[in-house]
Amino acid sequence: MPIDATLPYDDQNIFAKILRGEIPSNRVYEDDFAIAFHDINPQAPMHLLVIPKGAYVSWDDFSARAPDAEIAGFIRAVGTVARAAGLVEPGYRLLANIGQDGHQEVPHLHVHVFGGRPLGPMLAR
Repeated sequence: MPIDATLPYDDQNIFAKILRGEIPSNRVYEDDFAIAFHDINPQAPMHLLVIPKGAYVSWDDFSARAPDAEIAGFIRAVGTVARAAGLVEPGYRLLANIGQDGHQEVPHLHVHVFGGRPLGPMLAR
């Protein structure tokens, strides 16, 4: 069910539980600012999620409240994950669903990293 990205952060969301180690994840990356793990319902041969360690609902929330070092660290983490997965040369797609119209399902900022095959048009028509 999509969420309203303007809602306050819910520390019981699944990504908050993953960050606290309450729910297992197949992690491929972790640093001071972010973790990355395989999506449990992959939509492409390579489907990773990168999430900031801080409590942010959406991109606008993150860009407004996160310290500069955290923003830079998170963006660098996304690039590092794509490089480590071998996706730079063939290409990949980043996707951040925000709010109800964007079909955001988990109220914690996350970036999907898709790759491993041609991904087709950006949006379904």
